[in-house]
Amino acid sequence: QVQLVESGGGLVHPGGSLRLSCVLSGSNLSSFRMGWYRQAPGNQRELVAQVTPLGTLNIADSVKGRFTASRDNAANTAYLNMNSLKPADTAVYYCNAELGTNTYWGQGTQVTVSS
Repeated sequence: QVQLVESGGGLVHPGGSLRLSCVLSGSNLSSFRMGWYRQAPGNQRELVAQVTPLGTLNIADSVKGRFTASRDNAANTAYLNMNSLKPADTAVYYCNAELGTNTYWGQGTQVTVSS
């Protein structure tokens, strides 16, 4: 049973930084395409970033230049580094793992950007 557990969310001032982590258990992360999504109140869940098993990175235009995603296969962990945070980045952030037709989600971690 694949499980994803996110951590690292919290309250940060505008312009600040956070690093989210996502630990995958029950399988080997190296085979999965790892993604980060977010959902703000009243909005649909949207893709923030994806990292393929070969390390190819896809970043949403709304966060390009500020966010980056990475993976440590040996640690079975994916990361989302967020810099220059804005109030508009406030949302619940979800880790996602895809392998073939199987998709797994973490429970989400709240990120709040406020002064």
